[in-house]
Amino acid sequence: METPGIESMTEFCEQVNPRVLLEMRRVRPFADMRRLQQSLVAGAEKRALMWLAARTPACIRPDHLTALGLVAQIGTGACYALSSWNRYWLLGAIACLALNWFGDSLDGTLARVRQKLRPRYGFYVDHMTDTFGALFLICGLAISGHVSERVALAMLVGFLMLSVNTYLATYTIGTFRLSFWKFSPTEMRILLAVGNAYAFYHPVVHFLGSERRFFDVAGTVASISMGVVLVASTIRNTMLLYRAEKV
Repeated sequence: METPGIESMTEFCEQVNPRVLLEMRRVRPFADMRRLQQSLVAGAEKRALMWLAARTPACIRPDHLTALGLVAQIGTGACYALSSWNRYWLLGAIACLALNWFGDSLDGTLARVRQKLRPRYGFYVDHMTDTFGALFLICGLAISGHVSERVALAMLVGFLMLSVNTYLATYTIGTFRLSFWKFSPTEMRILLAVGNAYAFYHPVVHFLGSERRFFDVAGTVASISMGVVLVASTIRNTMLLYRAEKV
């Protein structure tokens, strides 16, 4: 039996529903997707990135910055793991978070300023490095003993589910949402850096009448928040797509 060929989504829809085909042809291509950034520090961050991009040496390319961002996030996880031996590594994690912001945020800006855009390549590589980086970071935090394995797992699952939601919405709606409820990865790095500084002095806190690890409390709050954002975003996207393709 002959192996069937691989059909594109457009070809599939043409066979099943010609009306859907017309709608797909109307949708903007991937390269023209709308980037939505409405975080608390978006304006200041954009100005800072533009200033840095204009002064970045020509020998430094966006791929170099992407690699720096990944290495820095792996370094953050390593610092967390080492902080079980010496708490000063928590301060090292703050420095790695700053480097991660520099590399992960500046790579796209530099590509746009230099008109060296590779939309699909950049989108895929950037978010896969984010995924691997988050895995190393949270695993390092779990190894450190500052947070329980269950809370660390909840944070990792929450991050991955939000990521899946973002990527699916980018493909189906054409909008790449970089922030939810005024919070983006930049605000998350800031909160994590502040949490590191607090845990350096107060690794254990009083919460609900008992002593608990600070990162357990903070991680639980973060996991619940991600869950609420995920549910709200899923409902919003589902209703938007339902109204757009109502038959």
